[in-house]
Amino acid sequence: MVGLAMNDPTGAVDYLKRAHRRTTNEAADVGTEVHALYEKLARGDRVGRQHPDLEPYVRWINEFHDKYQPTYRHIEDTVWSDTHKYAGSFDAICDIDGETVMLDAKSTRSGVHEEVALQLSAYSYADHIVTQDGEQVPVPEIHAGAVLHLRPEGWKFVPARVDASVFGYFLTLRKVFDWVTTESSTVIGKPLHESVASTGSERRSSSK
Repeated sequence: MVGLAMNDPTGAVDYLKRAHRRTTNEAADVGTEVHALYEKLARGDRVGRQHPDLEPYVRWINEFHDKYQPTYRHIEDTVWSDTHKYAGSFDAICDIDGETVMLDAKSTRSGVHEEVALQLSAYSYADHIVTQDGEQVPVPEIHAGAVLHLRPEGWKFVPARVDASVFGYFLTLRKVFDWVTTESSTVIGKPLHESVASTGSERRSSSK
């Protein structure tokens, strides 16, 4: 970077301006890798040596499995709702301590946000699941939602509500989405009549 600044000051400024994009892209790449590791370990697959940046995640995922002993019903399948017209892919449905949990694995730096409850409730109340083999199966009764939040320095297992009340808020936002993307463009018609005032120059021309 010092050499770049000395040889190409303009290029160095551009490099610094793009720093936030590189950080965002790198975070997205790490998130994708962490999800892939989680899926492999949840399926019981062996995971070999990883890049040093990813090794902590392997440790934390294994530690989560050792502590909670989840029994997985579904991993990386898709939910579908014909009733409310939405679909989405979830991370896992598993049984923990006698409860069926809709589980989301996240590695975001900013933590666990409230919106995840909307996401997990939508998965929980969908009409059916479409497996990776294309089979259509019912969504099991979901007792709880939770987020496995993985960071290099450690992990958290965070509960999230997925009850009917939260799902109701999701449906409200689903309606707002329809309004913004489609309905709002249909409610105002073309003018049946439009009268336009003439400008001063037009009035002067007409009086001659």
